[in-house]
Amino acid sequence: AYVKPSLFKGLVNPKDIVLLITPIDSEAPEGRMILPQQMAIRDVLDHDAICITIKETELEDFMHLGIRPALVVTDSQAFKYVASAIPDDIPLTGFSVVFAKNRANFKKYLEGTPKLAYLKDGDKVLILESCTHHVSCEDIGRFKLPDWIRKFTSSQIEFEIVAGLDQTPGNLNEYALVVQCGGCVATQKQVKNRLQPAIEAGVPVTNYGMAIAFMHGIFERAVAPFMENEMAAK
Repeated sequence: AYVKPSLFKGLVNPKDIVLLITPIDSEAPEGRMILPQQMAIRDVLDHDAICITIKETELEDFMHLGIRPALVVTDSQAFKYVASAIPDDIPLTGFSVVFAKNRANFKKYLEGTPKLAYLKDGDKVLILESCTHHVSCEDIGRFKLPDWIRKFTSSQIEFEIVAGLDQTPGNLNEYALVVQCGGCVATQKQVKNRLQPAIEAGVPVTNYGMAIAFMHGIFERAVAPFMENEMAAK
């Protein structure tokens, strides 16, 4: 059965302090937060925990207050800076990683993400966006992520982007990797079904946040809170 699971179930306890780091760029809707941030705030409050939300530009100021969060969640684009500023013994992850765990296929993402290191000239990567939105030069799926992957691999990679409810290409074997967005506007069933053809074809899959964490060298840290949670549940 497909239910709407809690984002932070097993990670956050009542009265815990959860720090959400939410950069505001041109992709953010004017006057409000993006959906993953809204959903995270609500989920923290539903756990009777204490939610503190800041931009990355105020992170150092916050750390000087001496408050120790039980969990830090950052926008993936700020992963590298935030990881350097948050002590290693404080659990850290990203909004997109939270949704990777929440929207199914997490084990397949764990298996597929390291394949980024093996991409080579001429490989094709399929990027799947769940929503349709106005595209700017700061768009993560269409511009930033392809640029980061090309720089990380030092290779000429070809990218194809499929947005919203558009059909995925018929021959998925042409792709060396499929990268799914966080899927905040989609259901668990929709994300699972969308990736199933690639998984059945043996094509590695990952998602935005896990790919970004891997390319910044903090993949293990970003997924650690969920790995520990899974082990505790066994």
